[in-house]
Amino acid sequence: MKTPIKPITRYINMNRGIPINLAFFNEAAEKTEKPTQRKKTKARDEGQVLRSAELGIAVLFLVAFQSLRIFSGYIFDNMTQFMAFGIRMIEQGPKLGVDEPIFISQRINYAFQQIIVMVIPLMGIIMLAGLIVELAQVGWHPTTKPMKPKMSKMSPLKGIKKIFSLNAILELVKSLLKLGVVGIGIYTVITNEIHVLRHFAQMELKDSVAYIGGLVIDIGIMVGGMYLVIALLDFIYQWWRHNKSLKMTKQEVKEEFKQTEGDPHVKGQIKRKMLEAGMRRMMQQVPGADVIITNPTHFAVALKYDRELGEAPVVLAKGADYVARRIKERALENGVEIVENKPLARTLYDTVDVGQEIPPELYQAVAEIFAYLANINKIAV
Repeated sequence: MKTPIKPITRYINMNRGIPINLAFFNEAAEKTEKPTQRKKTKARDEGQVLRSAELGIAVLFLVAFQSLRIFSGYIFDNMTQFMAFGIRMIEQGPKLGVDEPIFISQRINYAFQQIIVMVIPLMGIIMLAGLIVELAQVGWHPTTKPMKPKMSKMSPLKGIKKIFSLNAILELVKSLLKLGVVGIGIYTVITNEIHVLRHFAQMELKDSVAYIGGLVIDIGIMVGGMYLVIALLDFIYQWWRHNKSLKMTKQEVKEEFKQTEGDPHVKGQIKRKMLEAGMRRMMQQVPGADVIITNPTHFAVALKYDRELGEAPVVLAKGADYVARRIKERALENGVEIVENKPLARTLYDTVDVGQEIPPELYQAVAEIFAYLANINKIAV
């Protein structure tokens, strides 16, 4: 007995040799759409922002060494006074009773005060520069979500993937570039100053300290400037990476549209119910009309004229095709006169909304109909 071929096997055999584009099945999963504003806001709340740590480091490096250059004289004078004070304490210590706790406490307080006075201007400028760089990159939007623990971050598999990822390779390249920048900066500055360094031993202590301090600052500014170039390249890469991570699939865009704008199916149902409710209210107005003006098959407009309420007749109901038939049926059920006037019915339907008075240019045509109905005693005018 032959084993019957299963339907799926038969289908595969019948279609053997026909190329199938598997990309079709992955189309919905490809992130090809630009991120919506809601996606950007959500990513920002979760701490996913465009930020280059290298740019912040480079700017702080330059600001720190430039500030050292500006405040070098101030810092040097304070350090000289502090060292002179320390030397005096060593020389005069036995006479002043340095073993007494009160004396030691006073000297320690003075030492800390001197250090703080030297450091505060420099640290203040560096902190301000760091704050400006961060605000320029990410703006002011504090959030605690990035600090919340996530189990996905503890996955060993993801950790291994990160080690061998493109980002890890780029980080390695950046580290090598940093070492190269430091080496080039030191070599360049020292090469330019080699003729001075040969006579360094003949300098006085004050001059040698000032020269070494200036040399260190020059190296720092040189390295910072070169590092800034790397930081700018890193910022461009982070911008590309950030935008790529925010891209959405077509399905995600559809789902987000449903969440923000509402499900189109639900909105359609709501709109249909609103139209039905409006239709019921409009049909309830038809029995109170004075006349129904028709096309006769495509349009129907119900008019009511009340001198106490307005100067001109008011449209109580109007409709086309099915709605027009319903209006006429309702009018016949309640004994409302129906008058055929094709151009007037079409004009009223196109230009006057339900609840509005007819425009002055239609007064003459409508007045003739009301006069006719009054002559045959259908209405009282």
